[in-house]
Order: sequence, then C-alpha cells, then structure tokens
Amino acid sequence: MTKYNQAIPPQTVLFDSEAFLKSDGTVIRWLGNSGVLLNSRGYCMMIDPVLEGFDLPLLIDMPIKADEIPHLDTILITHSDNDHFSLDTLKRLVPMTKSIHAPKYVAELFKEKIGGNAHGHDIDETIDHGQIKITLTPANHLWQNETTKFDREFKREDYCGFWIETPDGTFWVPSDSKLLQSHLEMPEPDAILFDFSDNEWHIGFDNAVLLANTYPNAALILSHWGTVDAPAMNVFNGDPNDLYGKVINPDRIHVLAAGEAFTLNK
Repeated sequence: MTKYNQAIPPQTVLFDSEAFLKSDGTVIRWLGNSGVLLNSRGYCMMIDPVLEGFDLPLLIDMPIKADEIPHLDTILITHSDNDHFSLDTLKRLVPMTKSIHAPKYVAELFKEKIGGNAHGHDIDETIDHGQIKITLTPANHLWQNETTKFDREFKREDYCGFWIETPDGTFWVPSDSKLLQSHLEMPEPDAILFDFSDNEWHIGFDNAVLLANTYPNAALILSHWGTVDAPAMNVFNGDPNDLYGKVINPDRIHVLAAGEAFTLNK
C-alpha cells in the first residue's frame, strides 16, 4: 500500500495498560519511526518514544497515548534529534518513569529542557538492572556539524545505540548511524531494530543489507519508515519491499504495524 509512492505499514494495533503487565516472556512493540516498547517479564522500557509532538504530518495513528501509559522502569534515548527526543512525549512520561538513560550530552539536554534526573553514560558503558542489562553501542550521526543551525560542535559520543540483554534474548538498537566496522563485529543479536534508510547520515540501503546479512538469523524489526508523510525525504521513505531478494532468510523481515506485538526468542 502506498500514499504518494510512500510505503505505509499495516493499520495500527492499539494497546493499553495490559501491555505493561508481567508475563513469562519478552514482547517488543514498534511505536512508529524509531520508538519501541519492550516488556521483559514485567520490566518495561521505552526507547526513543515519540507519541506526540511530531513536526511532520503522520501516515499512522499512534498505538497508545502518552497519558495512557501506567508505568515505565526505564526510558532510553539514543540522541537529541526531535524524532527520537520528543519534549512533548517525555514531559508526560517522566512522572511514571523510574530512570532515564542517554549519552551524557543528551542527559544534560534533558535536564535543561525538561528538568528532573537523567543518567548520562559513555559509549560501551553497561547499565545493570538485574535481569536486564543495557550497553551503549557506538553511532556516527554527526549531520548537525554540516549546518549552521546549531551553536555547538557535535561529537560521536553524543549519539549511541543500545544492546539490550533480556532473559529471552538480545535486542540491538543501532539507532541512526552510518555503518561502522564495529557494527559488523557484534555477537549475533536475536533481533535488531532495523533502520534501512538510504541516507548518507543513516546506514544507507546497501549497508543495511550488509548488516542484515552479517547476522543472518537475527529478526529484523523495521524502523524509521512508514510513519511521517515525507515521500521526498529518504530519511523516512524506505520501502520494505526493496529488502526482499537482497536479505538472507527474508522470512525474518518483520513489517510490523505500530503497536503490534513481537515475541523475542533466543
């Protein structure tokens, strides 16, 4: 299905507070763009949630409203772009969230813009939450330094991905990044939040295929597509159909609806 030649996901699957209850497994729900809800046996985290405040028109409905979320153990933020770092969403989620983690620059920005405490971390640092372990992985998304819009020079350590270990498997969120050599030298994850944007400050389509085929058994949960109505912007207008015929084991490509449950397995 297309709109103005832009691929659109299946119809949004709305969910409610039941998605935050304790269970016997780990369930991942794509929230649109690069947002994720992960519930691992009752431990609930969101990664880069943008549930309101998009500055572009949307192709989809959000699967849950920020004020409908009952609680979160953790919010993880990969970088400060407003399609990942949503002030409108975060202000609503802070009161019901136990801890917030991000690169050090993003944590300082959070304190400045929102208030409250956010923990800043170095790349490769591990956050140990018992049954859940979270490690910051490197990223390269320094597009801001090519413009005059910002009053600071951005550094590599201002961006990260997250490697998340759960009792039911590993989930890797590389986030927005050019392909790095280290991305091809990870242990094989059980699932990847897979950005296939054909953009010079994202992974680029050919490198996305290379990454996918480096880990031929990892489930690919497609992200950074099918959310905002921007058919002329290659950052947002990826088409999942382009991956078929290029990705080894194509049945592991998961074109989820926003809010649809995906069960993580080793």
